[in-house]
Amino acid sequence: MQNKGLIKLFAFLFGLVSIYQLSYTFITNKVEKEATVFATNNIPESEENYIEKREALEARYLDSIGNNSILGYTTYHEAKKKELNKGLDLKGGINVTLQISVKDILKGLAGNTKNAVFNKALADADIASKSSDATYIDLFFEAFDKIKGDTKLASPDIFANKGLSDVINFQMTDEQVKPILKTKIDQSIVSAFEVLRERIDGFGVTQPNIQREGNSGRILVELPGARDIARAQDLLSSTAQLEFWETYKQSNPSLGAFLQAANEKLKTIVQVEKPAVKAKPESELDSLLSDVSQDSLDFSQEANPLFSLLLPTNPNGNALVSAAVKDTAKIGEYLRMKEIRRLIPADIQFVKFVWERPSEGAEIVDLYALKSNRDNTPRISGDVVSDATDTFDQFNKPAVSMTMNTKGAKEWEKLTGDAFNNQTGIAIVLDNKVYTAPGVSSGPISGGRSEITGNFTINETKDISNVLRAGKLPASADIIQSEIVGPSLGQEAIDSGFNSFMIAMLIVLVWMVFYYGKAGIAADIALLLNILLIFGVLVSLNAVLTLPGIAGIVLTIGMSVDANVLIFERIKEELAKGKGQSQAIADGFGNALSSIMDANITTGLTALILFVFGSGPIKGFATTLLIGIVTSLFTAIFITRLIVDWYVSGKGKSLDFSTNITKSLFKNININFLGKRKIAYIVSSIFVTIGLFSLFFGPGLQQGVDFVGGRSYTIRFEKVVSPSEIASELNTVFGSGTNVKTFGDANQIKITTPYKVDVEGIEVDNEIQEKLYTSLQKYLPDGTTFDEFTVGSTGKSVGIMQSIKVGPTIADDIKKNAFLAIFGSLAVVFLYILLRFRKWQFSLGAVVAVFHDILIVLGVFSVLGKLMPFNMEIDQAFIAAILTVIGYSLNDTVVVFDRIREIIAEKGWSAGQNTNLAINSTLSRTLNTSMTTLVVLLAIFIFGGESLRGFMFAMIIGVIVGTYSSIFIATPVMFDTLKKKVQEGEKVE
Repeated sequence: MQNKGLIKLFAFLFGLVSIYQLSYTFITNKVEKEATVFATNNIPESEENYIEKREALEARYLDSIGNNSILGYTTYHEAKKKELNKGLDLKGGINVTLQISVKDILKGLAGNTKNAVFNKALADADIASKSSDATYIDLFFEAFDKIKGDTKLASPDIFANKGLSDVINFQMTDEQVKPILKTKIDQSIVSAFEVLRERIDGFGVTQPNIQREGNSGRILVELPGARDIARAQDLLSSTAQLEFWETYKQSNPSLGAFLQAANEKLKTIVQVEKPAVKAKPESELDSLLSDVSQDSLDFSQEANPLFSLLLPTNPNGNALVSAAVKDTAKIGEYLRMKEIRRLIPADIQFVKFVWERPSEGAEIVDLYALKSNRDNTPRISGDVVSDATDTFDQFNKPAVSMTMNTKGAKEWEKLTGDAFNNQTGIAIVLDNKVYTAPGVSSGPISGGRSEITGNFTINETKDISNVLRAGKLPASADIIQSEIVGPSLGQEAIDSGFNSFMIAMLIVLVWMVFYYGKAGIAADIALLLNILLIFGVLVSLNAVLTLPGIAGIVLTIGMSVDANVLIFERIKEELAKGKGQSQAIADGFGNALSSIMDANITTGLTALILFVFGSGPIKGFATTLLIGIVTSLFTAIFITRLIVDWYVSGKGKSLDFSTNITKSLFKNININFLGKRKIAYIVSSIFVTIGLFSLFFGPGLQQGVDFVGGRSYTIRFEKVVSPSEIASELNTVFGSGTNVKTFGDANQIKITTPYKVDVEGIEVDNEIQEKLYTSLQKYLPDGTTFDEFTVGSTGKSVGIMQSIKVGPTIADDIKKNAFLAIFGSLAVVFLYILLRFRKWQFSLGAVVAVFHDILIVLGVFSVLGKLMPFNMEIDQAFIAAILTVIGYSLNDTVVVFDRIREIIAEKGWSAGQNTNLAINSTLSRTLNTSMTTLVVLLAIFIFGGESLRGFMFAMIIGVIVGTYSSIFIATPVMFDTLKKKVQEGEKVE
């Protein structure tokens, strides 16, 4: 091997850089462990809320030493930015896909027009978007064109308005307007992206990730390590629509008359259940309804649907009435009814009813009546705010201080003057919730400064000021996909992932020495360097390590071993031919190179397709696999060679490539594999037929939430629970379709429900979690609160450990990408093998074998799906497993084909005898690699955690079937189709 010095230098520098990059991770881990010990020693478990207090103390400790020099070249804060990124499944946190509403943007560009054609086109586009992959804007254009008649996009009451007058005029055709609208929408989505980025930067999470997903209007946000999940969700989905309104007086007689009339009307249009007891109004509610005699009222829900839900409020405040939080949805539904809105008196016909923002743990909230107008626009909107800071009010409570621009200052002075003269209040509304509604006691306020007060925590005022500074989103942002992982589950994943990794690596290291003796030590050194380089490259690329990523690294161990096995087996063959040791080593490395390259390229192609079409953790798996392929090639081909050459030439010693136990294995084997191909065809046909029958007429595949949409929750209990008993209870709450199964230990279940899958918004997520909490409360330890039950709670042993939400639209996209990934990989590999072997028969054999393997794996999952004690749902991870099986099967097949081509080129066709010879000569490598890989996969399957078990099972089945098919399917199919050409006299090379 030439250029040994250059390779040594490169390997040394590469390893040194990897160690340097990983040093930051070791430093942060060490410092954070010290912080944990410090907090644990200072706050005992006997203290109330000790977990939260410890976390706060850890944060203060890390902040206090964050800029101290460590080892003379970094600080904790600097190292934190450069450490190895851990994904959600290892660190906990939140991963969401936000869909920016193009519909909202279009309505805004059209000035919220009342044009019937425009609004009908929007409604039609809404319906079409549920079953189409086209973008919303294209669906809108299509719907508009169908119904427009003489109406144009450039109509004065649509897009040829004052706001767009600089780019659109009424003389333009629809075809001229369409590209302008697309540009405007893209600009709005970019604006939303920047607003979200600024919000996230102010949130305080290390290593956040935010990226656009093409032109779909979707934005992916990852916040690893985020512990306050509710806070993170609010930050991402709130539009930051700040508004200032004047309130009506609580004593306004028209409001009292309206509520009385509404209550009477509701008696005729709603059905309510008779309550066990009757409620009676307090004097404050009586004052609002002064024209009604208390004795004449029956305040049961049956007699008074509205009044029975209302509670008295502070008579000196600016709120109208109060109600229990649980009743606000029902009251809001009543007040929005068309029949009820018609009862509003003329002098308050544009009244707007808005609830206050409930403080944490509040059971009662106030309802405000705001003075609105025909266009339902506020007196002042949030775009006049030039700055916002979190501060403290005069009572030293957290508050938000705002400064307005010149225009806002003038409007603010006028609004406060009107409120003072009318003796009303000013409601400060953020995202349709009243945060505060103070009165004005000293006349108009000039200068444009105002303050938002309320029952805030410091974090809440930080977030409010953050979103106000960043600005409002140009449209609503719905969470259409989310994954939330609690920190407890993340730590368990780290432990199980590390254990499986160490066990797998130890087994491989011992096996290589056992099988190849001293040569195995050289392979082990190269393997350890390979692992170091993989982690070094991951840190350098700022890539994210996930649990599937760890699986990818462990699989890389098997591939690295495969390369060394190929080399060592070829060296043994050369030695058996009587060649000297140095020549045998040189020829062995040279002859194995073709098979190694072909095998790694085919696996690399499938990994590349997985990277392109995958998302989240699956992309992490593909990333580590791609990196591992490159580093494995480098270490196996160059580093192993350097060590072997040093031992043989430098030290002048003889190197055996086997041990006394293994030196005679697989020698002089002469199995007639082709002669058994008909039996193999029959056996494979039987298994494939059983699988297909089960897929189409039997239980079929259990599609995960990734493919059908819905919400999934992993919930842990203190004691063993019955999935069927819980399923029966939840089906009465959520309706049919809710699936409950044991997930891992008997005290942990996985609940999947399609309940309200089409409805977006955090409100629905909270509603489902509340229903789960209520339904499962009897299985939880006494005193478990709702906050402790939800996924964001830290250090807990029961409750929701992980939640996943996938909207139906994104589920369709995931399914489509899965099919594209599978068939795309098959097409690419078919072409590669065709180019490499120049015979379509080789490509056909490989692809038939791969199809065979896929159908077998699918059949196994269909037949055993409900029998196995672990999750066997078909999801993105399963698709990753299928693609890996494709790569592995092709890897095996290509190695066999390479040897067939080599021997036939040297010895001729010989009616299949030389094909059998080629298979027998690779049998040692095939079984060695397969057994090593299987041991690695079994280690992950047993010790790698529940979330990887189905993934690993698919790969274990795939490796077994892939090894079988490379010998008994791929080669026979190639042989049977190619022998016809040989019989016709065509030369085979």
